[in-house]
Amino acid sequence: MRVLMLSWEYPPKSVGGLAQHVYDLTNALAGNGIDVHLITSGGGGAPPFERVNGVKVYRVDPYQVSSPDFVTWVAQFNVALLERAIPLLLENGGFNILHAHDWLVAYAARAIKHAGRMPLVVTIHATEFGRNHGLHNNTQRHISDIEWWLTYEAWRVICCSRYMEGEIKQVFQVPTDKVSVIPNGVDVTNFQARNGNASRSDYAAPDEKIVFYVGRLVKEKGVQVLLDAAPEILAHHPQTKFIIAGKGPYLNSLKQQASVMGIANRVYFTGYINDQSRNNLYSWSDVAVFPSLYEPFGIVALESMAARTPVIVADCGGISEIVRNGVDGLKAKTGNSHSLAQNVLAILKQPGLGEQLRENAYRRVLNEFNWRSIARQTASVYQDVWESHRSSPWSTSERYNRLFGRFNRLLARHS
Repeated sequence: MRVLMLSWEYPPKSVGGLAQHVYDLTNALAGNGIDVHLITSGGGGAPPFERVNGVKVYRVDPYQVSSPDFVTWVAQFNVALLERAIPLLLENGGFNILHAHDWLVAYAARAIKHAGRMPLVVTIHATEFGRNHGLHNNTQRHISDIEWWLTYEAWRVICCSRYMEGEIKQVFQVPTDKVSVIPNGVDVTNFQARNGNASRSDYAAPDEKIVFYVGRLVKEKGVQVLLDAAPEILAHHPQTKFIIAGKGPYLNSLKQQASVMGIANRVYFTGYINDQSRNNLYSWSDVAVFPSLYEPFGIVALESMAARTPVIVADCGGISEIVRNGVDGLKAKTGNSHSLAQNVLAILKQPGLGEQLRENAYRRVLNEFNWRSIARQTASVYQDVWESHRSSPWSTSERYNRLFGRFNRLLARHS
């Protein structure tokens, strides 16, 4: 099985959770014997080509032409993707599966699909409709149209939760038999604390409990709900420090909120932190809180569970499917600061409860959310799609194979 994969994020370029997902998935697929070729965006000093644990990674940059907005940049990036993909199709004699992640690679995915006459598998990690609780301007409607178009062109659509399955079916009218639900996973070895030169006292006093959030600082992540809950938590447990790690466009608004509420001295905004600092903070924290308003999956909850930190999540979206309330974590009502405060206080006041939750969560991560299992499920989708494609009228004809082979031989002769 030879797979060509497209993603706009891959380490070292990491904006959200997509980069880590693609990194872990491609590694696991290669470990299962699948020949994976990934085309992604460059930057960060990363080489234009490298092999990563058996995965062939090709990086491209958009044209160096000024783009007035992000949507235009995406179109330029897709042309660069296409330029790199065409030689790969010729050099490798084609691919069995084309796998695209999200709308940012849609143009190239559609062109490669039809040029190479190969079946397209698409993973939708989130939708524009869901992120914005509707479509409120022309840019959002444009992105949503591209998402619909991508799912229409796909032979199979993969999503990470039952919640996302319902959203995709509702927003894009995708039929049930075209959707496969495969959860995200986590590698527990990536979340072991290595203190290095860092110290807990850099973040909190010895007698302070730590309530930790890590992630993008955007409105849908609900950090403002955590700040709203802080006075109630502090009233019952004054020695509490709220550590907010991450960056994003909502940072200044959150800082202003903490200042207006008079709790700025109890909240530490760390900005961006590296993986080692994140793992250290997980190990020092008494509870990790993810009060999302919209969450297609919520891989941060899995990361907290892998780091053996008790976790509280909002009872919404895909993140609610990960946590079993009272068994391996706690759930707060979405957008409800009182509910969130009560859940945080339950763990701060009952260390035994936190210990029980984190151990149950860790075992569940090992058994259900490991990448080896997820790669097997993904490979099964590939196989089903390939078999269906081979028996379909749209499958590459024998004449096309002969022409393609002749072109490859001519190319080899003159190279």
